[in-house]
Amino acid sequence: MTPLSVFVTTLDNARTLEACLASVAWADEIVVLDSGSTDATLDIAQRFGARIAQQPFLGYGRQKQRALELTAHRWVLLLDADEMLSSDAQAEIRALLAAVPKAAGYTLPRHEQLFWRMSHPRVRHNRFLRLFDKTRGAIDDLPVHAAPRVDGPVERLRGAFYHFGETSIRTKVAKVTAYAAGMVAGKRARHGAARPWMMLVYPPFAFFRAYVLKRQYLDGWAGFIAAVVMAFYAFLKHAQWLEAERFEGEPGRRMPAGAPPVVPPPREPV
Repeated sequence: MTPLSVFVTTLDNARTLEACLASVAWADEIVVLDSGSTDATLDIAQRFGARIAQQPFLGYGRQKQRALELTAHRWVLLLDADEMLSSDAQAEIRALLAAVPKAAGYTLPRHEQLFWRMSHPRVRHNRFLRLFDKTRGAIDDLPVHAAPRVDGPVERLRGAFYHFGETSIRTKVAKVTAYAAGMVAGKRARHGAARPWMMLVYPPFAFFRAYVLKRQYLDGWAGFIAAVVMAFYAFLKHAQWLEAERFEGEPGRRMPAGAPPVVPPPREPV
């Protein structure tokens, strides 16, 4: 059987890490790269025999790449600390490794926790490349939405994995707000000037795509709320892009005499 390394990055993930590691306890190696947890995260990792290393947070892409570099085996599986493999995915991956993988990587569908419920099985779930040959791939160096990329064919697995990160509306809104802020620098570097008209066009499309095309209407009110938050995320990306541009071009415009200095918000990558 082809040996498998699983790699996970952590920071105070005691609530979800046990479920995550239990779903891959059969793997030949588990690598946990921690960035300063103060809860029971490291105790849980030790119980599962994980190889633990410490690294101050480098940003999502670089942190995951560093964890990848610590793995011992050619075939690797990336999981976030708030994710776990379904039993079907476990069986499918083990069968694939027993038969020797032919592709460079494999995507799996991710089923989301939507606040108080799990997403409906018939929702069109996003797929993510998580199982891959590390000699043919690496992690994107992106501040937000960092993901593996491989050189070669990518095939699809049917077994799903679960994501338990969006436990409340407040959590999801905070996450998309941080993601939008982290994407500003990249958008300005790639596309230049802001496009304010996108604040009018993109949010309704984002809602329609999530609620109708991806069938989040099947998730009841939780699906409706999640689709609205995604529309808000689409709005924020373009609003904060414009904000950064205007703070540079016309800071303090029409401020009264004696007003305090106008200070732009921080733009560090999240």
